[in-house]
Amino acid sequence: MFSDMRNWLRKVFTGCYGVDQLTIAILYLALALCVVGLFVRNGFLALLTYIPAGFALFRMLSKNRYKRHEENRRFLQFKDRLKDRANRYYRCPRCRQMVRVPRGKGRIAITCPRCKEKFTKKT
Repeated sequence: MFSDMRNWLRKVFTGCYGVDQLTIAILYLALALCVVGLFVRNGFLALLTYIPAGFALFRMLSKNRYKRHEENRRFLQFKDRLKDRANRYYRCPRCRQMVRVPRGKGRIAITCPRCKEKFTKKT
């Protein structure tokens, strides 16, 4: 009986995406909402806790690995940009390439490394 259930579970979870950094961050958000809900005693906040938890479960069980990988990649890029206090990030107006420039240099001319477009921004 247990081997049948184990085989069924193995078949269901084969090909699922699993856990990544974005899923862990979403679960931390759900945990924080749950803890705040304990102190506030608000029914709406308790229901709001289920939304990120359900989304994290959806991400873990998703079979669309490419989309989940892209979501995680964008999350990690965003997180790295938050940590990077020494640089500013701009998009090239022509090709939309992300360009990193140092902060605190005033108004500078930026040259896109991909298309060689020149544009001026304040850092």
